[in-house]
Amino acid sequence: MDELQELRGRIDAIDAQITALFAQRMDVTERVGRYKLDRGLPVLDRAREEEVLAKKGTLAGEELRGEVTALYETIMALSRRQQQRLISAAGSSPWPGGLDGAVRAARAPLDAPRVLYQGVPGAYSEEATAGFFGEDCRRENVPAWEDVFAALRAGHGDYGVLPIENSSTGSINQVYDLLAKYGAYIVGEQTVRVNHCLMAPRGATLDGLRNIYSHEQGLLQCGEYLRAHPGWKSWPTVNTAAAAKSVAEGGDVTAAAIGSRRAAALYGLEVLAEGVNSNDENFTRFVVVSPVMELRPGREKISALLTLSHRTGALHRVLSVFAQGGLNLLKLESRPIPGHSWEYRFFVDFTGDLTAPGMEETLREAAEAAEELRVLGNY
Repeated sequence: MDELQELRGRIDAIDAQITALFAQRMDVTERVGRYKLDRGLPVLDRAREEEVLAKKGTLAGEELRGEVTALYETIMALSRRQQQRLISAAGSSPWPGGLDGAVRAARAPLDAPRVLYQGVPGAYSEEATAGFFGEDCRRENVPAWEDVFAALRAGHGDYGVLPIENSSTGSINQVYDLLAKYGAYIVGEQTVRVNHCLMAPRGATLDGLRNIYSHEQGLLQCGEYLRAHPGWKSWPTVNTAAAAKSVAEGGDVTAAAIGSRRAAALYGLEVLAEGVNSNDENFTRFVVVSPVMELRPGREKISALLTLSHRTGALHRVLSVFAQGGLNLLKLESRPIPGHSWEYRFFVDFTGDLTAPGMEETLREAAEAAEELRVLGNY
């Protein structure tokens, strides 16, 4: 037997001892869990856990402090998961953030709904609305993104369609903030390929243009094309289609708008250039929001809001819960908390189904590791 094989054999023997001791430990932690269950105690005692981790870190000396701490973080997370399963089986603890009530009250998708979008006809938001609900759906436009949420809260609509992410310019932060503020549920999503056109009143020419209008995102997405025409001045508007409508109504042949071919046709503008966005693979992801949770067939993604304490390892602790639950993290976005300098909330997207086995324990464990966990939707 060569030296490597001998060393591997020693490792196997040590691992067998570790496994046997781990099984003994889990037997004891199960008894701890039953004790907590009988007395209505929480699974996580954060102060106790931090005290234990600090002591464990010293067991192998300074050289291995970090490694031993990481090892026991994992062991203790597995123990919490074991205890959460006991609580779930007993049905003695509600889901975090009132989620159990929202799941029980989840409604079926509505027939002939009233759908709200921001902008004017011809906007990419309208295109996303028609793509998700059909061209013949009842849809109304409102001036601002917050108006969508306010109208839903007041009962003046059934669904809203809002942009949340662009493949070229990233997340649309204001919509994330409004999701946190209004507490609507995401029930679906629609991706729209953004193919920006430069459009102007008939008779306009590229050489004669002076002022270009579009939403700030549209201007950003076409930055390379606009920089190639230094004589043009860019003006942000509330919406790409609103820019097209304004340019059409003004009739000024020195003014042009950047928006969709749909908007150009709707407002009678001539397309002077097509595909002026810098990235050919330019997509915007829209979310469909509702004042009531829905659990549509085919759902495979969960969006959630997390608020964490301002302490070392807080984000790692929560993300490790998702990893141990076998949930693939798709997106992580941080946003400052209004009125709290240097404190942040996080928006996460991960794979999963709220009704799947084990999801309840995973979310309850994540909620205990965070200051707040609120599920925004499963779609």
